[in-house]
Amino acid sequence: MYEPRPNSIDYLEMPSRDLAQTKQFFSALFGWKFEDYGPDYIAFDDGRVAGGFFKAEQSWTSSANCPLLVFYSSELEMTRADVVRLGGTVTKDIFDFPGGRRFHFTAPGGGEFAVWADK
Repeated sequence: MYEPRPNSIDYLEMPSRDLAQTKQFFSALFGWKFEDYGPDYIAFDDGRVAGGFFKAEQSWTSSANCPLLVFYSSELEMTRADVVRLGGTVTKDIFDFPGGRRFHFTAPGGGEFAVWADK
């Protein structure tokens, strides 16, 4: 059973222009489970973090000074290929940074995300 931890991020809420596409994309990409809460909200649980997407006209990008959610993958190239196959758009291709390698993408429904891997 879920037990909230004090002083930690407990829940994330993000905008989406298309909740159905967002749900389909992240279900296929990461195996997230979703629960619908009416036509304007879906909640997810990735097994470690819970959150939701709300219906919005605008989505977020790092260029608009919004937070960037960064996922970890042990198979960076495979995850990048899956993002593209599932309708995501790579906005920054794989690049090195001091802690490893990563790429950025926008998901169907909007929102910019990143995926990183160890070198």
